[in-house]
Amino acid sequence: MTINRVFRYELPTAIEFGNGAVQDLPNHIKRLNGGKVLLVTDPGLVKAGVAEHVTHVLEQSGIPFHIYSDIEPDPDIEGVMEGRDAAKSEGCDCVVGLGGGSALDTAKAVGLMLRNEGHIRHYVGIGQVPCKGAPVVAIPTTAGTGSEITIWSVLSDKAAKVKLSVGSPYNCPDVALCDPELTVSLPPNLTAATGMDALTHALESYVNKATQPISEAMSVQSMKLIARSLRVAVAQGDNLAARFDMLLASLMAAMAFNPTRLGLSHALAMPLGARFHIPHGTVNAILLPEVMQYNVWSNIPKFVDIAKLFEMPTEGLSSRDAAVLAVEAVRQLKDDIGIQQTLSDYGVKEEHLDLVAEEAMTSGNVPVNPRQPTHEDLKQICRQAM
Repeated sequence: MTINRVFRYELPTAIEFGNGAVQDLPNHIKRLNGGKVLLVTDPGLVKAGVAEHVTHVLEQSGIPFHIYSDIEPDPDIEGVMEGRDAAKSEGCDCVVGLGGGSALDTAKAVGLMLRNEGHIRHYVGIGQVPCKGAPVVAIPTTAGTGSEITIWSVLSDKAAKVKLSVGSPYNCPDVALCDPELTVSLPPNLTAATGMDALTHALESYVNKATQPISEAMSVQSMKLIARSLRVAVAQGDNLAARFDMLLASLMAAMAFNPTRLGLSHALAMPLGARFHIPHGTVNAILLPEVMQYNVWSNIPKFVDIAKLFEMPTEGLSSRDAAVLAVEAVRQLKDDIGIQQTLSDYGVKEEHLDLVAEEAMTSGNVPVNPRQPTHEDLKQICRQAM
């Protein structure tokens, strides 16, 4: 970074992190002057009893609530409006999001729509939201998206088969309540996929052209924690130390990419996820090594750093050869935690790649990628991931 460059870091969200942190939820709601809570979660967490754990905390403090759990993976924009309507009809003036990225992104958008007019689609893009929404407390149950602190809600228009992003500082939750104990029940496959999503956030932010000193520090610490604990979290789901590391890694990765955006993995993940219903963490895991292979020579010092973070044997190697070991490290991690899928497994074929590349090129993640791709470059990355 040059000394004459100006950078900005802003984090509107207050963070409370630690085992048992969810017990403090009532105090945060009262501090935010919340009266009745709309609890936005998904059916799986209701069935697993995780939602009940949170409602019990609310009940003990006498805080009324209404549960809105019609949340699916890749949440639809219409679900946001249904949640807004449910909150209004039930007299809810505060939103608590409980879950992974789908529930949290929906909760944040519902909070926006409680105090902004029209339809959520009117606010697609960055900086389009005119005013702050209702208070939102975000409680993550996965260690991957970092949605509990980000400016983004990623939503689907399922009729059009596209994903839409709403980005605004007003979309940041008021509080991120991060309790590693709530992630212990996450099954191995989801632990693996969400962990790779967190790694992609940290890594793409670290090597891209918008990186800055504060975000870099967050990226480095996140990657250290992931290198140390993702394999353990997948293999030993009840290992609370590994779960603590992974939730913290996910949070810090989000703190890294919030001001910097990401790179080509996420640019391609949007159309691939929308059109072929590939889970977000999984598609990033599939793409990340191929994107790293494409980018590696354009930012060799950063890729050498990554190789060292993963304790690869870089001593005595040229910088270029050491940088390539970063790609090998991530491929090995992906294999070790059981992510073997390819794009072809989800029905992606050669004839689909023109449209995927065309849509990916419109992403704001492309201009900040360390190497500027052509349409054909993006197709070739996908081919290597098929």
